[in-house]
Amino acid sequence: MSVPYETAAYEPFESPESPEEQLERLLGRALNSFELPDETIRLLDCALAHASSLHSAHHSAGLHRETHRHTWLLADGSALTLWELVHNTAPGGLLQHEVYVDEEELHTATARLPLPPDAPAFELSLPARPASVPEPRHSYVPDGSADHVRRLLRRAENSDSPDAELSALLLSSASAHQISQAFGRPGRTGRAGLSLSLYEHAFLLRDGREISLWEVEHTATPDGRHMCEVYASERAARAAMESRATAPGGRERPKRRRA
Repeated sequence: MSVPYETAAYEPFESPESPEEQLERLLGRALNSFELPDETIRLLDCALAHASSLHSAHHSAGLHRETHRHTWLLADGSALTLWELVHNTAPGGLLQHEVYVDEEELHTATARLPLPPDAPAFELSLPARPASVPEPRHSYVPDGSADHVRRLLRRAENSDSPDAELSALLLSSASAHQISQAFGRPGRTGRAGLSLSLYEHAFLLRDGREISLWEVEHTATPDGRHMCEVYASERAARAAMESRATAPGGRERPKRRRA
């Protein structure tokens, strides 16, 4: 395998371009982009992040062949990969670009190229998911995430709820979310009528990062009403739960005013 040729024509592994721009460039140069399924294009139109990498290459006797892996992080936390084949084996020696939706199609297209007999066998030696697009921890719902952040913060009654910087980040960049119950057993401490629950609100940001807020819901209040507290870390939330569960009586903490 030799040093890739004309590598300046390709985007770096972590490109500053948007996922939409990356997709437009790829489809614009691929001769067979019209063969891609409509559903694939629809999913990629809503992608949150993109990563590209050189997968394999063969240069010999004036003939060149390269394969590139393009992976997009979708709004639901899953990933979708397109495979690009670049070669100069057509008459005239001009570079041609082709794009395929799976490895088998790419393998078939590569095998058809008139490369010398010593061309190396096609191997998928790299991970199926580039490191810049980590495996998501949750299954997200891409619907009204900013509104969900707003409602969650609005009902928080603890003075040490998430700071303005984290709140602003989630309000502006959260594109999908998931709610899961991490703890919830009414009456666990033996205090009559005590209810104590912990919920994780996980948010997927547009750049692929994942951030969670932790909601503690309890009735450790003077009048036994339900109270909601929100924390930026699970550790802080569980410490608050322990405090509510062991305190002889409940007192409401002052609610921070929000804009």
